[in-house]
Amino acid sequence: FGDMLSFTLTAFVELMDHGIVSWDTFSVAFIKKIASYVNKFASDISILQRSLAILESMVLNSHDLYQKVAQEITIGQLIPHLQGTDQEIQTYTIAVINALFLKAPDDKRQEMANILAQKQLRSIILTHVIRAQRAINNEMAHQLYVLQVLTFNLLEDRMMTKMDPQDQAQRDIIFELRRIAFDAESEPNNSSGSIEKRKSMYTRDYKKLGFINHVNPAMDFTQTPPGMLALDNMLYFAKHHQDAYIRIVLENSSREDKHECPFGRSSIELTKMLCEILKVGELPSETCNDFHPMFFTHDRSFEEFFCICIQLLNKTWKEMRATSEDFNKARKRVMQVVKEQIMRALTTKPSSLDQFKSKLQNLSYTEILKIRQSERMNQEDFQSLFFFLSLIEFDKCLLPFFPIFFFLKIQPEILELIKQQRLNRLVEGTCFRKLNSRRRQDKFWYCRLSPNHKVLHYGDLEESPQGEVPHDSLQDKLPVADIKAVVTGKDCPHMKEKGALKQNKEVLELAFSILYDSSGQLNFIAPDKHEYCVWTDGLNALLGKDMLSDLTRNDLDTLLSMEIKLRLLDLENIQIPDAPPPIPKEPSNYDFVYDCN
Repeated sequence: FGDMLSFTLTAFVELMDHGIVSWDTFSVAFIKKIASYVNKFASDISILQRSLAILESMVLNSHDLYQKVAQEITIGQLIPHLQGTDQEIQTYTIAVINALFLKAPDDKRQEMANILAQKQLRSIILTHVIRAQRAINNEMAHQLYVLQVLTFNLLEDRMMTKMDPQDQAQRDIIFELRRIAFDAESEPNNSSGSIEKRKSMYTRDYKKLGFINHVNPAMDFTQTPPGMLALDNMLYFAKHHQDAYIRIVLENSSREDKHECPFGRSSIELTKMLCEILKVGELPSETCNDFHPMFFTHDRSFEEFFCICIQLLNKTWKEMRATSEDFNKARKRVMQVVKEQIMRALTTKPSSLDQFKSKLQNLSYTEILKIRQSERMNQEDFQSLFFFLSLIEFDKCLLPFFPIFFFLKIQPEILELIKQQRLNRLVEGTCFRKLNSRRRQDKFWYCRLSPNHKVLHYGDLEESPQGEVPHDSLQDKLPVADIKAVVTGKDCPHMKEKGALKQNKEVLELAFSILYDSSGQLNFIAPDKHEYCVWTDGLNALLGKDMLSDLTRNDLDTLLSMEIKLRLLDLENIQIPDAPPPIPKEPSNYDFVYDCN
């Protein structure tokens, strides 16, 4: 019975993915039955997997079914599936949680987040998924990324909320910032004389805190983004990292050399920048796997992220010797460096917030300058041709024309080399994923160019291939001669049809289509930017068009630079051997070896 039910559910999933039958046609009894397979922890693995997939599709494709599924399935019933060892089950479980999170009404989303926190979902995922003794596959990485995005999107409401200068509760937060920084335990008496004294004292302290409006700092939080989120971050920093907060405020308020870093203004700008880096408020991409393990190590990860970065900003401000006189100009320069420091640290995928902090300590302003210089030198290799030419004996009359002559002579050869590489890659072929309205599935199709460059072979696969797929196993063919055009991005038919995908910039940047006959089309979504460039370049080369991708420009610059250097060696009669030098014979004795012991 178990195998029969598993096969039946598999067939059902496949049928529904074609979009022939509406999800709204299913009864409550059917939903309850599928939910029962999920609620039984001892269910057969394949049945559980298909049941989770069906529930996810119901939630994503029907608002009515979302409400019914939400009544049948609770987070508490899903948690045990995350504590198992089967990564497929864990992946589908997180996918269901993401679907419920994504489709929840705005007023219910925060409530659901609170339930997830109560059930310790974050720590369970950290222990049983992220830190489990096995590699995280692409689909799991994607679901963790989606959960990360949806969690950070809860900040959007505060990010887009302006502060009400008349709201006493909100004003009390600013008072608390002042109290913690300056330890104002006692207040002047409410006499007419002390009111003016108190106003003067508040104005002075708000200036030290680095606000723009010293009289009414609430006005600093009326711009969105970051709105009230900036004030929330400042208060969290002041309460949970009090020593660091007081040190930064007092250190900058006591400086008289105009190099102080205004805490208030800097916090507002930093919060805005962090929201941009984490893309708060944007829908998750259908293809992105970019989750960060460190954000699963703390219940208040965004606030802790801010606390680390505000200390980095203060440190970088001092290293750059920025001044507060022209804050807007200094802010732009410092923020560019701080953003680069943060982005470079994030690319290393630190496993914890402490590790992230450690990475930042190694990325000082001086180190960033060294990295920039090194990258700039690599990019300017071609431009350094004039410098190399000045070091050799050369006819001075021909010198001005030499770079142009070299470029014109070599460029066609290099472009032909790049073209052949692209076509060879198309002959090897690429495995593409199929996307549908539900989510990215473990469904694949393969496309490759025939060795004679006359036909494109393609077809569906049951699973991701380990190597190249033979031509004879690909059922469909498309003669290159029938191709009318290659379109990309929003001009692709499948980007116009799929409204959900159209909203994702990342998917648009990876989409391309082959148009043939009167209405035929072959739609692609590349696995990454590199494959996108390879395929669009290769298809354009087949059609006799220019290869215009960023990858081609980079390859052209690199190969031109290397070729010019090699030819300059020829001008100095430096012979480059065709084979490596022979390995010398062993010495007759080893008397020269000294034993330190």
